Order: sequence, then C-alpha cells, then structure tokens
Amino acid sequence: MDIKDELKTLIIESLALDGVNPEDIKNDEALFGEGLGLDSIDALELGMAIKRKYNITMESNKEENKAYFYSIDTLSRYIEEKLNGK
Repeated sequence: MDIKDELKTLIIESLALDGVNPEDIKNDEALFGEGLGLDSIDALELGMAIKRKYNITMESNKEENKAYFYSIDTLSRYIEEKLNGK
C-alpha cells in the first residue's frame, strides 16, 4: 500500500466517514469545502491521526497547513518530505 492509499484509509477511519471508500477519494480533489467536504474540526483530528501514524507534527502556520492539507497529492508529498528529513 502506498502512502496515498494509507492516507485515504487514515482519513476514512480517523474521521469515521461512513459510506466512503478509499477509491471514492480522488488524489487531486480538495479535501475541504467543495471536495470531500471536511471542515476545521476534521483537520485537527486528521492532524492528530497523522502525528500518531507517522510521528509528524504539523507546523503552526495555518496558511502552509492549508496548502499541505489541500488534497491527497499535497498531503502525501508533505509527509514523504518529512519522513525523508526535508
């Protein structure tokens, strides 16, 4: 399972998204607002789930976090960079 599939499963499980399957989440689709429809509470829960799974703490800069959390593509890229020490 690659990191994008892991993230999709993590989102579904940590946010208890009933009726959503990993294949329902498009890699380039917005996770918040018009896309998947997540909100700020979901962002906090997802950030905690990412910390538990990958031992990565999100930065406090909200604008940067918005960019990282935009889609599966952007979030996976951010996590891979952090895991690789960048």
